[in-house]
Amino acid sequence: MTKDLLIVFVKNIKLGKVKTRLAKTIGDENAFEIYKALVEITEKATQNLSVDIRIYFSDVIVNSKWQDSKKYVQVGGDLGARMKNAFKTGFEDGYQRIVLIGSDLPTISDKIITNAFKELGENSLVFGPAEDGGYYLIGLTKLHGTIFTNKPWSKENLLKITLAELQSNKINVSLIETLNDIDTFEDLKQFPELLNRIS
Repeated sequence: MTKDLLIVFVKNIKLGKVKTRLAKTIGDENAFEIYKALVEITEKATQNLSVDIRIYFSDVIVNSKWQDSKKYVQVGGDLGARMKNAFKTGFEDGYQRIVLIGSDLPTISDKIITNAFKELGENSLVFGPAEDGGYYLIGLTKLHGTIFTNKPWSKENLLKITLAELQSNKINVSLIETLNDIDTFEDLKQFPELLNRIS
């Protein structure tokens, strides 16, 4: 066991259940293919990290993915509760720096994740801002429970509201580079190699 833990949140890849906003434009089967590709990219980006990794699936554990990592099912009523519970378990198990990412980032890399852990050496909190106003990565050195409660999940002001709250509580926050996750066809058009995967 290391002192550092990476948590990856993964939606179970089910037809009609993933990338539903994207599916409205390109159809369920194409959205399924895109999300499958994004999970593969995430798995590749996490392969050579020198940290412990835990995979949290949305519904059921899939053993064919991340074969050497511990796997769990997300617990909680909304995204905030699910993230909070995953962090809480990690800290209770003795980890000192925990970073959580999603699995819909076409440009995620081991360098970005490593940089997030590095930032946690100097700050108690790190965010990877997403272009849509949310965040694709969050890292903590201790549990700040308020981050995960009463927040506008999936809205464009999520990170702004969260940062304002942390600032008012005088909590040091670091921001790493901004990335674009894929929620809409406009997002998808920025990544021709993924666009080519749809029929």
